[in-house]
Amino acid sequence: MRTAGDQEEPIADRGGRSQALSRRGMLKGAAATVGMAAVGLGTTRPAYAADAPVSATARMGGTSITMSVVDGALRWSAARGGKTVIDTSALGLRLSDGTVLGSDVTVIENRRCTVHDTWSPVYGRNATVTDLYQEQRWSLKDTASGIRFGVQVRAYRTGVALRYVLLDTGTGTGTIADELTTFVFPDDTLVYSARDENAYVPVAPDAIPFTGTSSTDQGTLTDLPLTATLSNGFIACICESSRVNFPRLMLSSVPGQPGALSAFLMEHTARGTGSVDTTTTVTTPFATPWRAVVIGSTHAELLDNAELVLNLAPESALTDTSWIKPGKVFRCELSTAAGISGVDFAVARGLEYIEYDAGWYGPEFTTPDATIPIAAIDLPSVISYAAGKGIGVFLYVNRLALTDADSLFGLYKSWGVAGIKLGFINDGTQAMTDQIIDWARTAAEHRLLIDMHDDVRPFGYERTYPNWISLEGVRGNEQFPTATHNVTLPFARNIGGPLDYTICYGQSRDKTTNAHQMAMAAVYYQPLNFLFWYDKPSKYANTANWPGLPWFNAVPTTWDESRTLAGSIGEYVAVARRNDSTWYLGAMTNETARTLSIPLSFLGDGTYTATVYADGTPGTSPYRTPVVVSTQTVTSETTLDVAMADAGGQAIILKPN
Repeated sequence: MRTAGDQEEPIADRGGRSQALSRRGMLKGAAATVGMAAVGLGTTRPAYAADAPVSATARMGGTSITMSVVDGALRWSAARGGKTVIDTSALGLRLSDGTVLGSDVTVIENRRCTVHDTWSPVYGRNATVTDLYQEQRWSLKDTASGIRFGVQVRAYRTGVALRYVLLDTGTGTGTIADELTTFVFPDDTLVYSARDENAYVPVAPDAIPFTGTSSTDQGTLTDLPLTATLSNGFIACICESSRVNFPRLMLSSVPGQPGALSAFLMEHTARGTGSVDTTTTVTTPFATPWRAVVIGSTHAELLDNAELVLNLAPESALTDTSWIKPGKVFRCELSTAAGISGVDFAVARGLEYIEYDAGWYGPEFTTPDATIPIAAIDLPSVISYAAGKGIGVFLYVNRLALTDADSLFGLYKSWGVAGIKLGFINDGTQAMTDQIIDWARTAAEHRLLIDMHDDVRPFGYERTYPNWISLEGVRGNEQFPTATHNVTLPFARNIGGPLDYTICYGQSRDKTTNAHQMAMAAVYYQPLNFLFWYDKPSKYANTANWPGLPWFNAVPTTWDESRTLAGSIGEYVAVARRNDSTWYLGAMTNETARTLSIPLSFLGDGTYTATVYADGTPGTSPYRTPVVVSTQTVTSETTLDVAMADAGGQAIILKPN
């Protein structure tokens, strides 16, 4: 049920401290102005006097976000349970003619609404998502230029969000040079900084490492999602949602402000290929992407609040989603025989798809034509054989072969292909944001699933185009990261959206135990889950050598219910997810062995059989630690002692009797 009650609310007096606005220099171009009704922010009403400090607060379930005008300058802050999450921080946009919207403003109108809705995703962490928030909306006037613009803030039980609105004065366009939003954290905050596919580094906000090259954005920059642990016990993750016709957001340390991070709109693509965009021209009226802060009173709660990013994204643009099927994928070697063998392996192992990766149409960086398979692959035969077995086929395409995506995707659909995996995508600039969305839209028109790889970052659009089923933007098993990194991902990158990690089982390059890798299938949210990465079906021919195979056979990739049972970023995590009446529980630890006591109070009535895949006696290296399988009968009154070796884990199936 949806209830929305827009109403005026008097603006209360409130003081606050100001923060300096600091970002890039002024750039040339045009400015933009307002018309709130055109972007769904209500109609213009008589101005409120703003001689004194004014503020408006949105509240929901103990979470609040406040925007204020102090000495003419826009500010914001956020709290949970009366404790500060974001201290007084700056709001504003710099236009390309040098105008700063937010440094000297008058509040023209304040409107408030409360929305309570529920919706069902095509796939996800839960079968039903609650969308409950209170919103405050300000229409503002810049004193010097007379330009009108808007700010929206929302409070959810799970976090807060804000965005700006540019309105049309007749020119029809506006050009933004910079976003001036800052995020000021309480003292003694640590942030988990990472750029591209680097490992996470916990640092103070003013100590973000300097990164970049001559062909990329340079500075003390970190990618989103960006997670912060606060000294008051809270944990928060900054994400973006609904990024359309706008560059990707990064965050930067702020000189002279130890607890602050500031917005940075990317000018280069993430890996330095393509045009450089120093300004962003938009058609007005225009709403910027949402800047979301997902908040957890515990580390475990943060994971359960991740759907805030989806709630801020537009509803599905697709009227028919019956063809969209999440699932598990096996990558085949580049031959017809390997494809046929891969299909048989997928059937035997409960997988839904096979994939031909880079090289199936020739060397990917010197072959711009992705329409002719190499001689070693009889693709029609493999696709036909797969279809007869109920298995779909994914094809990899390097960006160089995407000059006419509509034609290429249409051809693939005529072949019977189920999905495409795009490689070396250049996310970052406004142009690339539009290109990525267009690829997702075009794939949907041809009923193709799409998985985007390399340094692509989520912004909630798997809700809008649910055929965009996965993306990389993660340090996964192409780099064989540490266990500490692996138990950081659930609290950081995975909060923003699905990830494609490429799980390995029995791989000698793993820095973790096999049970740790197995647990990822439940801990990580991966609706398209590539399994047995780097391996051949023949490796697993003797199933007695691989006691973990039944777990991979059974574990789904989409869920009716998810619950995080325990967690501490960089240390350990335990997540239980239900599909139909069966629960799948994954637990992982860093390089420290530990035992977690996990109450099974989330189970329904009656007894369950728990099939436990655990670390055995530690081997000479973590990947040599065997998987030991046991079963026991449990109920909702049971507390499991989940023992994990160094860099280890457990995977548990809880099936009702």
